[in-house]
Amino acid sequence: MIRPVRLIAGAVLGTAMGAALAHERRMRRHAERFSAAALESLLRAIDANDAQTGAHVRRVATYALTLADACGVDPRMRRTIELGALFHDIGKIDEALFDLVHEPRSLTAAERRSIATHPARGADVLAPVANFYPHLTDAVLAHHERWDGSGYPRGLRKHSIPFAARVVALADTFDVITFGRRYRDGRAGTVACGIIASARGTQFDPDLTDLMLFPPVLASIMRSHRAFVRSGSRIPQRHMSVVEERSPNVRIRWRTRSSAPANIRVKLRESR
Repeated sequence: MIRPVRLIAGAVLGTAMGAALAHERRMRRHAERFSAAALESLLRAIDANDAQTGAHVRRVATYALTLADACGVDPRMRRTIELGALFHDIGKIDEALFDLVHEPRSLTAAERRSIATHPARGADVLAPVANFYPHLTDAVLAHHERWDGSGYPRGLRKHSIPFAARVVALADTFDVITFGRRYRDGRAGTVACGIIASARGTQFDPDLTDLMLFPPVLASIMRSHRAFVRSGSRIPQRHMSVVEERSPNVRIRWRTRSSAPANIRVKLRESR
């Protein structure tokens, strides 16, 4: 009688463990969907607070994804770059910075120091979803770091700067130059390229800079730029929900597929 009892007990225990694992998977899936919905809400908060910033982050994401595709990054890194670009300026909607961001004049030194807190503020906003997007906060926190170590907030240099942040920094700079600020008109794409090239190896990763300025990659970025100019940089329409019923690997559905040419996908070698 002992053996059948043990078999029954083992079967019951196995069933219970299976049910517990299934419950854990369901709970994690729900949490992932909630995190994705939270990101969608945050993106809409950017739009609602400042439509100009909302349009800016989408342009930056478009350019950053073109560069990511040219690098041949894996899907996980590509997603980190996309989200890093979309949320790199979320710290600017903080109440403490809102008036400064909307100033129509150039800022004083003290005001610029306040604005320089926006990467850390943004990383704090995104901290609750860090379990599901573990590299997103680092990408947002580090997008104003510089290759030579003179950036902020941590003074990181070279490859200690997260890769996604290095990509976003280039795309962000291109957009800031070409679309300008409230107090400064945008400049031509050729001017932006010259400024970026002059900062190769000081502000920007030299390999990524070379790739961005590689004619086929740059041509793709410029096509996107011209499309934004023609559209008046309106915020693209998105589906109402980012939640997939069958997959927790949700995406924020505001953009079309990047058009980087397949023949220029180059694997960058990371220094160790």
